[in-house]
Amino acid sequence: MSERTLHSAAIESPTAVRHASAQLSWPWLAILFALFTLIWFASLGARSLIHSDEGRYAALALEMARSGDWITPRLNGLLYFEKPALQYWIGALGFKWFGVTEFSARLWPGLAGFLTVLMVGLTAARLWGREAGVRALAIAGSTTWIIGNSHFLTLDAGLTLFLTLTLCAVLLAECAHASASAHRRWIWVAWAAMAGAVMSKGLVGVVIPGCVLLLVSLWRRDFGLWRRMHLVSGGLLFLALAAPWFVLVSSRNPGFTEFFFIHEHFARYLTNVHRREGAWWYYLPLLLAGLLPWTSSLPWLLKGDTSVTGPAENMARSMLAIWCGFVLVFFSVSGSKLQSYILPMFPALALLLTLQLRDVRAAVLRWHLLVPTLVWVVVLLASTQSFRLGSANTPPEVMVALGSALRIGALLFLTGASIAWWCLGRRHITAAVLSVALGHFAATTTAMQAHDAYGQLKSAAPLSKVLLPLLDKDTPVFAVRSYDQTLPFYLQRNVVLVDYVDEFAFGQLQEPGKSLATVEEFIVRWQSLQRGAAYMSRDTWLELRDRGVPMRVVFEDPRRLMVIKP
Repeated sequence: MSERTLHSAAIESPTAVRHASAQLSWPWLAILFALFTLIWFASLGARSLIHSDEGRYAALALEMARSGDWITPRLNGLLYFEKPALQYWIGALGFKWFGVTEFSARLWPGLAGFLTVLMVGLTAARLWGREAGVRALAIAGSTTWIIGNSHFLTLDAGLTLFLTLTLCAVLLAECAHASASAHRRWIWVAWAAMAGAVMSKGLVGVVIPGCVLLLVSLWRRDFGLWRRMHLVSGGLLFLALAAPWFVLVSSRNPGFTEFFFIHEHFARYLTNVHRREGAWWYYLPLLLAGLLPWTSSLPWLLKGDTSVTGPAENMARSMLAIWCGFVLVFFSVSGSKLQSYILPMFPALALLLTLQLRDVRAAVLRWHLLVPTLVWVVVLLASTQSFRLGSANTPPEVMVALGSALRIGALLFLTGASIAWWCLGRRHITAAVLSVALGHFAATTTAMQAHDAYGQLKSAAPLSKVLLPLLDKDTPVFAVRSYDQTLPFYLQRNVVLVDYVDEFAFGQLQEPGKSLATVEEFIVRWQSLQRGAAYMSRDTWLELRDRGVPMRVVFEDPRRLMVIKP
């Protein structure tokens, strides 16, 4: 079929749902959506920030808000060029508008994840009708990996929002009977969203959409797809939005270009320089766990029957499947792997699953309900043994608190699953999907809030409550041979690194006077101070104590301690 025929081909009525089920009324949908929104945002500030990503990105944004330098990012006072500045800008504005709190720190990933869920629902509604939109929103909003990454402070939720917006804009331009002017506007939205993705995390924001578009055109033998991308006007829009910051930061910091593009892109992807390697199957268990409660749909998604669908729907199916496959393979072959990297494939998986739900029978869905139910039953049983998981570094009471929350979460999901089973018996498919979704969302949120008991061991929040009353505003704080990324956030000041490099190598090379290279330098500096504080491990403290360094311990837990100069 030619590109023109495909582009203008009629699809079936968007209001058609082949296996009809009773529709929920708008008031009920509004109430459920309001409840979802309230829980989603209310839970953002209920936990302390933890090391390392949350502390790092909060400190970067806080430094920008305080310094007023919106071009050059600094982490703990040192130049930091690993990522672009968009998330730091939004985080800094959050601190200025809402105060320096955990809620403000997590507001952007929370909002980005929420908007991603909305975009998935709106796209499905425009393409396949109201019921599809409700189901897509419920699926995306209850997927474990989307919930989790939206409620922890990393860059991936923001990147995923812009990549999802890019994907959905192209789908709406190509597959939704768009007029010429509407098609052009959606494509411009896609170009603008790609700029946002690049400003969120670098070149990956254009590599993923570009490669997927190439693969789709090859798979469908439709190279006219490229002509419909408005390359000139879209490219100019992309450059106008993405280029200015790169030009400005490069002009002010001569070492930026080589470090950002060579070290942080090509070396990170092609080598193990960041020591984050993993096996080729690294992301497969994360995919299975991250897609809960919809994991059982993965083999099901491969069975789409294109013989009973129109060309526009087939186009959407191809683009979504290629998007998911490319994201998984692209990050699987990378020399640097982190768990959150594959997040951009989950919104597309939600849309693919929504397509399959248009044909599903209630009896089939009942079988799919067994997998998440079994998972939560196992969690329920295992949680009763959580006291056995304590160790020297993790007190048993921490694991007991987490186990209690997991039991509550399991009961919440099993309640939702029971309601869904009843709904499926009456062929109320949308109601069943909503019941599963809300049950899993409530269960996952409950488990995440309980994580704070464990998170206190990876956060400067508890030690700051003890230390801050003992410090003057000018008292220097040192981090000796170890560092917690949340220190600058909770202590409301930068700390002096001692015999610690890690990701600060570039900044220390550019500004060596801001750190101490050896413990001997620290001892000399410490002895000269009237007041001071230092963060360190117990082993380091024992070494310094044996060398006669005057210190008084004011905070200690199984993993670290804080001392002041007596």
